[in-house]
Formats: sequence, C-alpha cells, structure tokens
Amino acid sequence: MRNTGWIVYTALLVLFWGVWGAFSGLPTQLYGYPDQMIYVIWSLTMLIPCWFALRRERFDRSATGALYGLAIGLTGAGGQLLLFKALTIGPAYLIFPVISVSPAITVLMAFLLLRERIAGLGLAGVVMALVAVVMFSVPAEAGADTSTGPWLLLAVVICVCWGVQAFLMKRAALAGVNDGTTFAWMTVSAFLLVPVALWMMQAPATGYPWGAPGLTLVTQLLNAVGALFLVMALSRGKAVIVAPCTNALAPVLTIILSLLFYGTLPSVPAFLGIVLAIVGSTLMVYSEERAAAAGTAPARA
Repeated sequence: MRNTGWIVYTALLVLFWGVWGAFSGLPTQLYGYPDQMIYVIWSLTMLIPCWFALRRERFDRSATGALYGLAIGLTGAGGQLLLFKALTIGPAYLIFPVISVSPAITVLMAFLLLRERIAGLGLAGVVMALVAVVMFSVPAEAGADTSTGPWLLLAVVICVCWGVQAFLMKRAALAGVNDGTTFAWMTVSAFLLVPVALWMMQAPATGYPWGAPGLTLVTQLLNAVGALFLVMALSRGKAVIVAPCTNALAPVLTIILSLLFYGTLPSVPAFLGIVLAIVGSTLMVYSEERAAAAGTAPARA
C-alpha cells in the first residue's frame, strides 16, 4: 500500500515554517523585542498544537515515551537557547552556515543506525537538498571577521542537537511512541528551559507595546504548528528524505515571501539554492513514490 502521508505533512511543514521564516524577525526589527522573550512566548504557543495532537492520540505514559520525548524536546529547545547566546558573541553569517549542516547529521544517523536506504534519483535529490540548505546560509557579502571562538563551539553543538533531534523523532516513531506523546514531551521540555531563557535576559522585558508580544505570538504559533508537522512527517517518511527536504524547501518559500513583501532579491547563492532545493526535493518525492508504487517501500497506516 502506498503511503503519501509524509508528503502531505512535509508540505504543511514547508508552508508554516516558510511563512514563519519570512516574518519571524519582525518583533525584533520593529520593537527590539528580546530573543529570550520570543522563546518564552514560543513555549506558550506549543500548548495549542499540543492540545490538538493529544485530542487525536492518547498520551503514552511509558518510560520509553518520556525518554524519547524529553530527549527530542531538550535537544530542540536547548539548541534554540544556545543559538541566542551564540549570536551575541559571534557573527551570524558564519554561525548559520555551520548550523545548516544539521540535516546531514540526521541523514547519516538514519543511514547508519536505522538502515534507511535510498538509491538513484532519490540519492541525487538528497545531495542537492543538502547543498541547497548550505547555499541559503551563504551571505551575500561576507564580513572580514573569520576568526573562531566560543561561538564556533556553540554553533557545532546546535548543529548536532538539531540533527540528532530529527533522528530521535524518527526513532521514537519506530519504537511505537505516537506523535501526540512526542509533541507533548517537546512542550514540557520547552517550559523546562523557560527559567534559563529569563535568566539569560540582560534587562526586564517591560515597556514594550502590545504589538511586540502580539506579533511574536502569531509568528511563533506558525513555528510551533510546523514543529508538530515535522514530528508527523518523520513518523511516516524516511528521515533521510524528510530532513533534507523540509530544510531545503522552507527557505524557498521564505525567500519568495520576502521578495513579495519586502522587495528583497535573493543573492546568487540563494537563487542557486532555490533551484537545487526544488529539483532535489522533486527527485526525492518522485523516487519514493516510484518505489512505493513498485511495492518496495514499507507502508504505515
């Protein structure tokens, strides 16, 4: 039986994260809203998709569900907090290219530990998507500061955290942990790190107009819902396909929306990344669908 559920949830993820990427910086740009408060509001928005997820599936109280859920949540939320710190001590144009390699870690772990296999056009598509992700992180004009420092170590740790997180999402699904349980523990993990985020703030987040938290709430809700779709896509599709596909296509939509709303033209590397992302993702989807039609891909209800 053919399973196209992962394609649907991957497309929804690209939609939500693509829109979120285009507008997520507005609270800081317009109001100077602290990144740590954005994290706090993001953790609150996680409650909304969590409620819907648990209405669909029963919460698994087993130790397996808790172990995987907390590991997934803490690697994701912990990486986000480390990113705030890294950006205060290092150049963003060098930090993000390092972090963008995280899908490669997911692909490698899925290949070695889960024995996921792709061949032919699918493999070519994965390579294109991984290259596209890196191309999106190449700045149009690099600065002169290429020195290393503590920020580099933090960037590497974030990269590993987010690569491992996606792998653990797939591993949890294979262990029988349902999507609602995984996301519920991700929500719990996000709240566990709220005190750390508040501690990292240099000044109290007071005196901001209502538009700052309001706009943050809207944009971060897109982020939270997208995270749920990531869990659902990885539980239904191969990690070696879903991870590079989502990380390559979401920036494409972000760039298109930035062009429409801000008049921002993509750089040459970003334009090449768009081409590689579209072609690579098309090849991956086509390869998986062809394999499923031939009866060589495992089905999941």
